[in-house]
Amino acid sequence: MSYQALYRKFRPASFDQVKGQDAIITTLRNQLKSGRIGHAYLFCGTRGTGKTTIAKIMAKAVNCEQPNDGNPCGECRMCKAIAAGASMNVIEMDAASNNSVDDVRQIVEEVSYSPAEGKFKVYIIDEVHMLSNSAFNALLKTLEEPPSYVIFILATTEANKIPITVLSRCQRYDFKRISIDTITDRLSELMKEEGTDVEPKALRYIARMADGSMRDGLSLLDQCIAFHYGETLTYDMALDVLGAVDSEVFGKLLRACVAQDVTAALLVIHEIVMQGRELTQFVADYIWYLRSLLLLRCSEGIEDVVDVSTDNLVLMKEEAALTDEAGLMRYIRIFSDLQGQLRFATAKRVLIEMALIRICRPQMEVKQDALLARIRDLEEKLESGAFVSRQQVPADGDGAPEKKDFESASEKKAKMQALAAALPEDIRAVANRWGEFCQKAGMPVQHYLQQARLSVQDDKLLLLVPDNVNGDYFTDPDHPERLEELESMVSAGIGKQVPITVKQQSVTEESKSIYPDLISLVHMPIAEDEDDSMPLD
Repeated sequence: MSYQALYRKFRPASFDQVKGQDAIITTLRNQLKSGRIGHAYLFCGTRGTGKTTIAKIMAKAVNCEQPNDGNPCGECRMCKAIAAGASMNVIEMDAASNNSVDDVRQIVEEVSYSPAEGKFKVYIIDEVHMLSNSAFNALLKTLEEPPSYVIFILATTEANKIPITVLSRCQRYDFKRISIDTITDRLSELMKEEGTDVEPKALRYIARMADGSMRDGLSLLDQCIAFHYGETLTYDMALDVLGAVDSEVFGKLLRACVAQDVTAALLVIHEIVMQGRELTQFVADYIWYLRSLLLLRCSEGIEDVVDVSTDNLVLMKEEAALTDEAGLMRYIRIFSDLQGQLRFATAKRVLIEMALIRICRPQMEVKQDALLARIRDLEEKLESGAFVSRQQVPADGDGAPEKKDFESASEKKAKMQALAAALPEDIRAVANRWGEFCQKAGMPVQHYLQQARLSVQDDKLLLLVPDNVNGDYFTDPDHPERLEELESMVSAGIGKQVPITVKQQSVTEESKSIYPDLISLVHMPIAEDEDDSMPLD
C-alpha cells in the first residue's frame, strides 16, 4: 500500500476527534440528537480549519444506523460506505472546476430522486464562491425548498463573494483559526501514535508556521519528518527544512538597525542567504518578531499573547528597550511594504537590502515617521555632545590648559537655537512642507530632492547635493528651466517667491556644522531668554 500523508491518515472520523471548533461541534451535535437538522449549511473559514472534514462527518451522522450521542458509529454499513467514498448518498463537488450552470442543473435534476439507501442525500459543494452568477441563480430555488431528504453543505474560504440571496438560505458557521497550543497538542498526540520522536520546541514552531491551519501543520510536520527520517526531529532541523531563521538572528539584525549600522545589517542578510534560508519567509517572521517587541513595549501582562519561551521572552524584553514604539512601527511599515513587493520579485535580496538601508538611513525618506527618527537622532547627538571635538586640549608652560576657540555642547546647542529663532518665515514654511514638495515633484526631480539636503545660508534657501549625485541637473546652463520649475513649485506652495541656491557638497561632519540641516532647525525648541523675565530697575 502506498504511503498516505499525515493529514489524510489522521483526518477525524467523528466529532470527538475534531479540534479547535468546539462551538460549531456542540451546535451540530445538538441538532443531530434533537432531530432539528437544517436543509442548508454554509461553512466559512480559512484553509485547513475542518470545513470539509466536519461536512463529511455530518454526512455520516445523518445516515448512520446506530448514532452515538450525535456521533456516527463508524461501524455500520452506511458509515463504512461513506468513509470509503462509495456511497451514492454523499455527492461531493469542487466548484472551482465545476462552476457552470450545467453543473448546477445536474444537481437540481438529481435531487428529485430519493436515496436508494439511508435517510439523506448530502451535497457537499467545496469552494462554493467559485460558482458563476448564473450557477448561483440556478441553485437558489432548490436551495430554498429542497426535498425533505436533501441536505446542502456549502464550504468556502471567501464568504464575501457569495450572493446575499444564498447566504440568507443557509445556516452560517464561521470556522476560526486553530490556536498554536491546540495544534501543538494535536501534533504531539499524533507523533506518539506514530512512534516518532520530536522535540516540543520543534512542534510548537511548526504549529506557529501553520498559521491556524491544522492541515498545514500536519503537512509541514510530514515534510520535516521525511527530510530527517529515522532521527529525532529537533528545532534546528525544522528550521533547516522550512528555510526559517532562529530568533537570535532577528535580535542581531534589530541591534544593527537601531545602531544605524548598514554594514552589520547587510552582513546579517548575507549570512541568511548563504545558509539557504527562504527570504520571503524571513521577512514574514521578522515582522512577527517586531510585532511581539511592539506589544511588549506597549502593554503590560501581554506575555501570553507573545508566543515565545520564557528564556526568549526575557531576551525580547531587553531588545524591546533598545528603541521606542515609533521606531518599531516604522520598521514594521517598511517590512510590510517589502513583503508585498517580494511576492512577485525576482531579486528578493536586493529589495531586502534596500529596505535595510532605508531603515538605517532615515534621512533618505520624507515620511513623517522617518523625519521623527531623524529629529530624535539629532537631539540625542546634541544632548551627548557628539558634535563637539574630542581632541585633547594642550597645556601651556604653567601646566594650565591653553584656551582654545572651540564650542562646548551647550554652546553649540545655544547657537543652533539662536539660528532656529532667526529663520525667516518663508524659509520656515518651505522646511515644514519640504516632504510634500518632494512627493509632488516628478521623476527624476523627486530622486534628486530625496538625495539632497536642505539648509540655509545668509537667510537664503540652500539645496546641498552630495558628490555622488548629479548636481549639474539643476545648475546646467542649457536647462535653466529645471531650477525655475522647482522654485515655482515651492513659491506656489507657500504663496511667496523663494529663490533656491544649489550647491555640490560632500556629506561630512564639517559640512554639517557649516550648513546645518534645515528640517532639524525648524523642529528645534527655541530657548527663552532669561534676561527678558528680569524686572527693570
